[in-house]
Amino acid sequence: MNSDVFENGESIRKFCLENRITIAEAMQRREEYLSEMTRAEIRAEMYKNLVVMRDSVRKGLSERVESVSGFSGGEAMRLFRYAKLTPFSGINACRAAASAMAVVEVNASMGCIVAAPTAGASGILAGVLIECGHERGWSDDQLVDALFTAGAVGLLFAKNATISGAGGGCQAETGVAAAMAAAAVVESSGGAAVQALDAAAMAIKNVLGLICDPVAGLVECPCIKRNALGAVNAMICADMALAGVTSLIPFDEVVSTMLQVGQDIRPEYRETARGGLAATPTGKKVADRVRRIQG
Repeated sequence: MNSDVFENGESIRKFCLENRITIAEAMQRREEYLSEMTRAEIRAEMYKNLVVMRDSVRKGLSERVESVSGFSGGEAMRLFRYAKLTPFSGINACRAAASAMAVVEVNASMGCIVAAPTAGASGILAGVLIECGHERGWSDDQLVDALFTAGAVGLLFAKNATISGAGGGCQAETGVAAAMAAAAVVESSGGAAVQALDAAAMAIKNVLGLICDPVAGLVECPCIKRNALGAVNAMICADMALAGVTSLIPFDEVVSTMLQVGQDIRPEYRETARGGLAATPTGKKVADRVRRIQG
């Protein structure tokens, strides 16, 4: 397999079209080529990620996990209970948002999560896939395929832009996570590679320029609730792509734009905790409390 296949979105699109395969299949062929592992071994490794994702969602929704700082915990459970009523966002979107929050609450409590693509955005892919898988009856094999699709999209951002809040703001973390999840849902639903890439592009476009401003430098506020937003963003973008809605700006141009915008964001708004919500009077008080807790 030519390594140039994963140079950008267009090269993947062409490869999938010419070979009549999915992005997930292309990604697995790449892993076989690079790792010299068997297909079964590669899928077994990815399945381990699925297990951790499922466990972190379950833990955050069934236990009141509290962060080390004491500033977060329990809100995912609250939203999940509310989802049983008649939420304005719809039951599945609300449950996915709650599941996404659950994972990041587990992360804040020093629990085990899968960074996808980062710990701060770890809830989006997990929350979306676990909820959609439950609602649609997807098998573990289908969910593992979805993770390969998501991984391929994440790889494109890592190669051609950034997946770091310090490098590109929150758009590079929760935005990329939403793009990964959107593409995964599209392919899991029978959509073509071009539709998956359109969904990913739209997910990024929706949060282009989003800053990274963690209060007290902790991955809690506003990170946990931005994971909820990212989950819903991913689902609506998947729906649009599956409905035939396309992205006027091609995926690769969206990726390069995200990189440029990220570089233009002032350092105060790129994970330094010196701007945005972190610089509000309340944000500063929280930071002072954290410093006292840490001694």
